[in-house]
Amino acid sequence: MSGPQPTETPPTEPPPTETPFAGVARTGAPPGRAGLEPPGPARPPLLPAADVDDAVTTFMRASPMTRRWDVEQDIDWDRADAGRLSAGQRSAVEFITLIEDHLPGYFALYGRRFPLTDEVDLDTFVHNREVYRFSVRWAQEEDTHARALFRYQVASGLAEPEALRRSLAVEGRKLFTLPHGHAVSIFAYALVQEKATQLYYQQLRAVVDDPVLADVLTRLSRDEARHFTFFADVVERYLVRYGDAVVEPIRDVVAQFRMPLADTMRGYWRWALRIADVAAYDHTDAYEHLIRVVTRAADARSDRVDELIHFVGACRATAIA
Repeated sequence: MSGPQPTETPPTEPPPTETPFAGVARTGAPPGRAGLEPPGPARPPLLPAADVDDAVTTFMRASPMTRRWDVEQDIDWDRADAGRLSAGQRSAVEFITLIEDHLPGYFALYGRRFPLTDEVDLDTFVHNREVYRFSVRWAQEEDTHARALFRYQVASGLAEPEALRRSLAVEGRKLFTLPHGHAVSIFAYALVQEKATQLYYQQLRAVVDDPVLADVLTRLSRDEARHFTFFADVVERYLVRYGDAVVEPIRDVVAQFRMPLADTMRGYWRWALRIADVAAYDHTDAYEHLIRVVTRAADARSDRVDELIHFVGACRATAIA
């Protein structure tokens, strides 16, 4: 047995009809590409540190120690059986393991965009320190996801541990970037990505026949739902405080959206299409939740906010047409 190895040769360009898990809004806008991350810390406006602290506190209260789960103790790994999965379901597990295991790259991006060094002024440092209180907890939970999926592959007979480690390292060594320069864009991207991931895990859980995998996916989707709630809280606070000034950065996220590793993973496009067929799924379902956040934040709707809502809705409608 071996770890996840894409069997398809990737196309040199994305296919004309974007794959449901690939994450490109069909707007005609140029997609974000790996290696085009704007230099330096994320650009303002920044939320006041007290607002970030409020959002972090709400998130922490939603995940007390008594509600957290442990990979080694809370899953009955002896019952894991990949023989109960279809070929497509096994491929989906391999795929999402690669995505989750890139956590060091995602966490490093937060360090670059919200640095805690003397390159930023004191007020920015204070803001970034509050962001770190969330990101370090978020990273621990996401690494738990990666660990759980690794354990499932090994315990179920889907992969041998050493081969899987090396397979994951092939992608893990690649730099993860985002093409967005504004701080609110980083949070808006994460809002869509976390909700899209949660929805996919729920859909995959509904079709798998291995109760151990179903248990893992349930726990992952619950965590992703809480992560989404944090990012939604932060984006809503941005809209309430800054209004039209943050509309364009949020619009750019939707216009250029891709799920993680779409630009760097070998065979991503065809593999993503295959796993989307396994569990009925469309990443643009997450756009509905972004629209709700924008609508909730806009007590007095401006023309620019209305335009953003219509734009996001149009991306959704175009994608499902």
